[in-house]
Amino acid sequence: MRVMIAEDDALLREGLVLLLNTAGIEVVAAFDNADDFLAAVTADRPDAVVVDVRMPPTFTDDGLRAAVRARAVHPGLPVLVLSAYVEDRYAAELLGDGAGGVGYLLKERVGKVDRFLDSLRRVADGGTAMDPEVISQLLVRRKADDPLSALTAREREVLALMAEGHNNGTIAERLVVSEGAVLKHIRSIFAKLGLAADDVGHRRVLAVLAYLNA
Repeated sequence: MRVMIAEDDALLREGLVLLLNTAGIEVVAAFDNADDFLAAVTADRPDAVVVDVRMPPTFTDDGLRAAVRARAVHPGLPVLVLSAYVEDRYAAELLGDGAGGVGYLLKERVGKVDRFLDSLRRVADGGTAMDPEVISQLLVRRKADDPLSALTAREREVLALMAEGHNNGTIAERLVVSEGAVLKHIRSIFAKLGLAADDVGHRRVLAVLAYLNA
């Protein structure tokens, strides 16, 4: 796997390079600003990118905006956002393009190397890896009249676990219910949100997130 990194914190950037190289993942380039990262990823499409949100030149949402632009140049480019912040606008745009291969993890909650590497590989394979806190913030900030209000508490739990990238079997284990019960909840969620219920895999998650963030 060939990966590019965009992270302005030198210690974290070098730590990520060392971590990925040790795991047998080739880091082709690592940048401390969004402009250089975007120029490089435009010229040479890697297998995945790991980006911070707040980077030079403005230290606002430059990294996330660069990731969105990179996916416009290379549709479906796997992007794993590793940040201390949840930026609603561009997070919604990143999640809502329906192309797959998206992750958003909060730095303070990535406590295990194995979890981070698993998330990166899942995203590179076209799946999703969403931090539960990111999902929670995106859902809480919805309008009062949003269709999400029609979901039951258990359906919200299922939706959140779907967004994290879990399959039906894992969701059933987490919630201590049968896979059949999980499938019923998913069908109900899709019906209430007006989404096709016959899709499988990560695309159903992206469809739901795209709807929630429209």
